[in-house]
Amino acid sequence: MADWDDLRLFLAVARAESLSGAGRQLRLDPATVGRRVARLEEALSARLFVKSPQGYALTEDGQRLLDHAERAEQAMLAAWEELRGGGGDGGLSGQIRIGAPDGCANYLLPQVLTEICAENPGLEVQVVALPRVFNLSRREADMAIGVSRPEAGRLTVQKLTDYRLSLAAARGYLAASPPIEAPEDLRGHRMVGYIPDMIFDKELDYLSGIAPGPVALTSNSVSVQLNLLRAGAGLGVVHDFALPAAPELCRVLPDRIALTRSFWLIRHVDDGRVDRLNRFAARLVDGTRRELQRLESLSRAGASG
Repeated sequence: MADWDDLRLFLAVARAESLSGAGRQLRLDPATVGRRVARLEEALSARLFVKSPQGYALTEDGQRLLDHAERAEQAMLAAWEELRGGGGDGGLSGQIRIGAPDGCANYLLPQVLTEICAENPGLEVQVVALPRVFNLSRREADMAIGVSRPEAGRLTVQKLTDYRLSLAAARGYLAASPPIEAPEDLRGHRMVGYIPDMIFDKELDYLSGIAPGPVALTSNSVSVQLNLLRAGAGLGVVHDFALPAAPELCRVLPDRIALTRSFWLIRHVDDGRVDRLNRFAARLVDGTRRELQRLESLSRAGASG
């Protein structure tokens, strides 16, 4: 019969899809992980994984065990949190990892998380800022912020907030360039945006409806794009909540070009039973909405021109 240690190892292999990845997480050598997987399969009289060039994939029996193992994991986490005082009306403690797009992670979350951690000295928050979708089933993070609502997976999804984006450029660039009085005047101007084949979500394809021609300077990072614009590289789409961090920039055609997108808070469905994560999520939602409103108000006051 499998014990919790067996299930923990099984989950690590299922999420990493490799013995070496699971071994790094568990601090075991891959050979040991392989032997223990084989021992677990023998004990259960079931094949849990099939090895392929891409790694270790779950079989049908493995997928069935995964559902039970994840529920057992959540029960263990909930019990641990309760016993060590992570729930109730006390302060938040322990480690929480949140994944977020780099624009949100760089210009919106720092203020919010600083305030949350100041109120909860025992809390450790890790922010993973990557330009891609996070896989919560593999426990890459405890929760993630996405730019579109996922349609599949054992997830709970909550709309975090709407946010606005504007076409912007450095004042120096605009002063040295032909005037822009209408969208047609954008032709011939240098554009800054995403690398086309690295746009991981259709909601990020901002320029296709604004300036469908070639983009001169591209990056998969919002921060790099913003710094290119600050250096006078051209025009690009900027989060309004990032504009207060870039006083060199001003909006271009604000009455004609304005975009609205949404952030979504995404969690694994089983985490709804973990009080600590519920309380952190509630605080994150409240703080993010307030901070976004503050920053967008500042941007409207300081980035018109």
